[in-house]
Amino acid sequence: MEPANTAKETVLITGGGGYFGFRLGCAIYQKGVDVILFDVVKPLQTMPEGIKFVQGDVCCLSEVEKALRDVICVFHIASYGMSGREQLNRKLIEDVNVKGTENVIQACKSTGVSSLVYTSTYNVIFGGQIIENGDESLPYLPLHLHPDHYSRTKSLAEMKVLEANGAELGNRKGVLRTCALRPAGIYGPGEQRHLPRIVSYIERGLFKFVYGDPLSLVEFVHVDNLVQAHILASEALKANKKHIAAGQAYFISDGRPVNNFEFFRPLVEGLGYKFPTWRLPLSLVYFFAFLTEVVHFLVGHVYNFQPLLTRTEVYKTGVTHYFSMEKARKELGYEPQQYSLNEVVEWFRSRGCGPKPRKYTIMCLVRDGGLLLLLIAVMLSWFPSAVAFSL
Repeated sequence: MEPANTAKETVLITGGGGYFGFRLGCAIYQKGVDVILFDVVKPLQTMPEGIKFVQGDVCCLSEVEKALRDVICVFHIASYGMSGREQLNRKLIEDVNVKGTENVIQACKSTGVSSLVYTSTYNVIFGGQIIENGDESLPYLPLHLHPDHYSRTKSLAEMKVLEANGAELGNRKGVLRTCALRPAGIYGPGEQRHLPRIVSYIERGLFKFVYGDPLSLVEFVHVDNLVQAHILASEALKANKKHIAAGQAYFISDGRPVNNFEFFRPLVEGLGYKFPTWRLPLSLVYFFAFLTEVVHFLVGHVYNFQPLLTRTEVYKTGVTHYFSMEKARKELGYEPQQYSLNEVVEWFRSRGCGPKPRKYTIMCLVRDGGLLLLLIAVMLSWFPSAVAFSL
């Protein structure tokens, strides 16, 4: 009998300093695998002893190649421009999402990495059209139809990753196996991209209305379900799973379509705020987001303000789109667990979020008055367009 191979496997996670990348790294490390977190910034959380952090930028090929030595699998999570004003920084979005992905693919091939799992997005398929129980047979949204650079570049990046499947490795020891996961909106305690922004709007009194059809349905994915899906995908790229995931894409969510605003109702009310009852037309809010983007384009280099909403965020939250998990269940063995927002509510409450006594100052009056005037102006400018469209 040959002696057992006791050498540990090593995986690397680009974007490992972020919320999801860090959570994924910890879960993999608990399985006895060595983990390298690769990012431009260190994680905010305390790193468990044994997990290695390497500071580097996916936009720099030499830094990626150096970090990938002796690595067998890469989880490519690093991206830029998902939400808010980040969506309006076209150059950085292109550099990170497209060039960065090209660098990761090239580094995998040159250093002999055998597996690459790419974290994609629903947006490679969805661009504002209604999708009910869609599946992976749906074609990519044509690139020119993407209203935001993030979605377009993520689509390009996913194509490049899947096209790289089967590429020969530089060490002549096999081929590169790749797959892509397309997650819904991520949530969970400690999430730092979307939820704090939503809570800040609630606490500043800006969450005064909802919009769109109350029957519209979207999806979310709990961070731990997404972690599970990534680990399963990496396993499904291996020979003992017959490389079943190689060259494939998978939609990943909790598998529970829900109205976007109803999903967040427990968060709003759990923090002690009143849920808004005023509902605006989707087209009006989209038009407002368009004007906001125009203003940011004109003054963003002087004042890089945070838009209340972007066009992409409007249709992602207000237009029905949800997908079947059947392929992920069948090929990866993915079974999403059921979670609520209770742990998210407790996380924010433990950090002092919730209603606080405050005086209605002159600045509050100016702010609320300005918002009201802006809304009236948008409605007046939108109304003729809406009437013309209906005719």
